[in-house]
Amino acid sequence: MQANQIDLYNQACFDCSRLITQKYSTSFSIGIKAFDQNFRSPIYGIYGFVRLADEIVDTFHQHDKHRLIAEFRQETFKAIEQKISLNPILQAFQAVVNQYQISHELIDAFLCSMEMDLDKKTHNKESYQTYIYGSAEVIGLMCLKVFCEGDDKQYLHLLPAARNLGSAFQKVNFLRDIKSDLVERGRTYFPEIDFTNFGEDDKQRIEADIKKDFDAGFEGIKQLPKGTRLGVYIAYIYYFQLFKKITRIPASNVLQKRIRISDTRKLSLYCKALVLQKLNLI
Repeated sequence: MQANQIDLYNQACFDCSRLITQKYSTSFSIGIKAFDQNFRSPIYGIYGFVRLADEIVDTFHQHDKHRLIAEFRQETFKAIEQKISLNPILQAFQAVVNQYQISHELIDAFLCSMEMDLDKKTHNKESYQTYIYGSAEVIGLMCLKVFCEGDDKQYLHLLPAARNLGSAFQKVNFLRDIKSDLVERGRTYFPEIDFTNFGEDDKQRIEADIKKDFDAGFEGIKQLPKGTRLGVYIAYIYYFQLFKKITRIPASNVLQKRIRISDTRKLSLYCKALVLQKLNLI
């Protein structure tokens, strides 16, 4: 392809990842739009990739998921190695991986966690931590590689907080989705919790752990490069607001319905974040 043609192809591929992000997550979509322009496409490229893998294990029930995820893994690393893919989502992702030198270990850890969802229905403490690292923390680290733009010292400094923030987001997802995970997928993530007898003590213990992750993650947000700080903060306040709403709900109610934040409330939080940014309080 000539230069302008490959540029057109790459733009179309990143547009596909952007569309997937917008269709599946209003929270992350709004956050990404708050990034400086040069950070948006790479983060869309990462989200499109992880969303596609997640759909394989959670949605494509009429197909052989083990075969699909195995093929997806093979196609992912082939695209990264050859720096080309006819799958537009993988084309965008490989471009990000190669440009920002994202570690293959992070990608492998993510895919391993997706594969765990195919067979593992309950977790002990070790598998729980392994799953959270691969399914959430490494996504934060992939994004951090983009944010730091080759500054390895900055990346290593912010790495622990990025892991904490990813962990907080994932644990909130677990709490929010207990009903659907348990009833529809037969999964439980929190170790040593009997969800047939889920009580306030169990819920409060989980919430205390999540709060520690949120606190550590927020300290990292304040140190992010300026062009990324607002976008990550918006995702943070959306999830933290969801977390606070869950803390006010009895344990029995968490098992009965999926808790969410209304679009009106999200807009209010977005406007508040803009004001805080103007006042240099983020």
